[in-house]
Amino acid sequence: MSTQGRKSIDAEQLRIWRNYIETAEILRARLESRLQSDSALSSGDYHVLLALSEAAGRSLRSSELADSIGWERSRLSHHLGRMEKRELIRRERCADDSRGSQIVLTDTGAAAFRRGSVPHLKAIQDLFLDALSREQLDHVEQMTESLREHLGLDAPS
Repeated sequence: MSTQGRKSIDAEQLRIWRNYIETAEILRARLESRLQSDSALSSGDYHVLLALSEAAGRSLRSSELADSIGWERSRLSHHLGRMEKRELIRRERCADDSRGSQIVLTDTGAAAFRRGSVPHLKAIQDLFLDALSREQLDHVEQMTESLREHLGLDAPS
């Protein structure tokens, strides 16, 4: 493999990368900790509940749910089992596919999501938005769009 035309990472670029990754991980961990302590929901629970709350009829096929939150189907299946035990969701057979299942947001799950959303949004405000000016937020948005385009990802909805 030729390295011709490749630039190696310099010390400043590596420092910027590490600072970005370490800060993003700390932010994610603090948001998850606050979500758990404020609502007894994990970030995984919240992602699933959010996707189902936005879906037509508060229901998605398991494959659609996995795709919408970017999880492997086996990971989702295990997580849904834990959520089902807590009555946050229920699984139903797909009417048009005997091998598939429909994941349905229960009233208990909807209530848990509503209770968790207010403190979660407050944590986002406290830990992320309050740290940045409007101009800095615009730069974060531009950076995110560039990264998503480079990675071949769709624009978030």
